[in-house]
Amino acid sequence: MSKIVCLGVHILDVLGRPVTRIPDGQNIDLLEEIRFTVAGTAAGTAIDLAKLGADVIAMGALGSDHIGDTVITIMQGYGIETRHLVRKKNVQTSATMLPIRPNGERPALHVIGANGEFGLDDVSWEAIRSAQYAHLGGFYLLPKLDGEPAGRIAKFCRDNGVVSTMDVLGVPRDDMLSVVAPSLPYLDYFMPSIDEARMICGLSDWRDVCKFFIDHGARACVFKMGANGSVYADATGVTLRVPAFQVKVVDTTGCGDAYCAGFIVGMSRGWDIEQSMRLATAASALVATGLGSDAGIVDFETTVEFMKAAQTLPMTE
Repeated sequence: MSKIVCLGVHILDVLGRPVTRIPDGQNIDLLEEIRFTVAGTAAGTAIDLAKLGADVIAMGALGSDHIGDTVITIMQGYGIETRHLVRKKNVQTSATMLPIRPNGERPALHVIGANGEFGLDDVSWEAIRSAQYAHLGGFYLLPKLDGEPAGRIAKFCRDNGVVSTMDVLGVPRDDMLSVVAPSLPYLDYFMPSIDEARMICGLSDWRDVCKFFIDHGARACVFKMGANGSVYADATGVTLRVPAFQVKVVDTTGCGDAYCAGFIVGMSRGWDIEQSMRLATAASALVATGLGSDAGIVDFETTVEFMKAAQTLPMTE
């Protein structure tokens, strides 16, 4: 079983569904479901990796508060190693309120909190060196790691034979490329959503977007395209597209994190790129069937069964 470090954003999500409006004044609307889940492009991926059978090390920052205690308790419940989660004083654990619409859309109200205080001094280099994979998640919401510091982590992975993957939380700003550019020459797989990738490079056609990031140094790009599936392209000229699976969507929170987890698990088991993308797609689809980023996935075997049986959606250009 491969050891995988998930480094970056750790969030406690508070989700409610279905939300059709914010009540006027101090009125109340009744919901069907409210949940707390551990989420974020590092922590959410860590949960899904653990469910899929990986040996996971969490690395990030939490506040010295009850929210942070809750995050650790939940992660330990999935067997995730949490001793490299640092606790920061005088800042709260990052959290998000998510009013989930009936169609599964998820507007967010977010506090950066302790994620904003996570820096290079908090990184356990030995833990990364001990792993086979390192998933770097949440850039644009990691101000002390964005840019050159993230590049140092990616380079450390390359120098020590650790396969690196990167996902982001795309927050529009004028200098978006500068946040990821130092990491790209050392990344094995750059894995944002296609919308985030488009924001960074300013291009629209997925072929041009793939070429842009490969030209900037990434060995390979894996872009998540929602109901339009996903695309892979690498520096050797290989391009693959995999369709999404058809499911009844409850909540799309964490689908991208689940995709990253499925892809990493497939690769760590020696699967080829296309099969790893299919496992990733299955994990993502299952998460969409329930509320929260930890919904849907039971274990590796159940996810594979779903992957083999599920119907796919048509892809468009």
